[in-house]
Amino acid sequence: MSSNLFPDRPRLAVGAVVFRESRVLLVRRGQPPAEGQWALPGGSVEIGETLGQAAEREAREETGIAIRAGAPCGCLEVIQADAHGRVRFHYVVIDLLADYVEGSPRPGGDAAEARWVEAAALAHLPVNADTAALLRRLGFGG
Repeated sequence: MSSNLFPDRPRLAVGAVVFRESRVLLVRRGQPPAEGQWALPGGSVEIGETLGQAAEREAREETGIAIRAGAPCGCLEVIQADAHGRVRFHYVVIDLLADYVEGSPRPGGDAAEARWVEAAALAHLPVNADTAALLRRLGFGG
């Protein structure tokens, strides 16, 4: 299996967009490429997984929350190069709307924190720009 760092091709990943009681489920990333930023729970799709299965697994691993993945609601690319122009990370991320099933947030996997976040709190957190744009497009957070 090849590494996600300095990959030989783009990596397919998912994000889970989970709303509950006027809040969204977010994690603070503990690893690059978005280390320290608040973002949707998610990660790489494993061989043989559907997008929905990957979103459900990643949400459970990173937050302890069980979800039911639904339809795609966004797609983006994350490409980061080093000082020499070599591509350090290249992800194609498909975000899926998801329904909350059960559980309470607790960080796991590469998430340093996990919590439900109200729209008003987004302005006071270092939210990943792509996450913030998607949430705005979905009518959450202004």
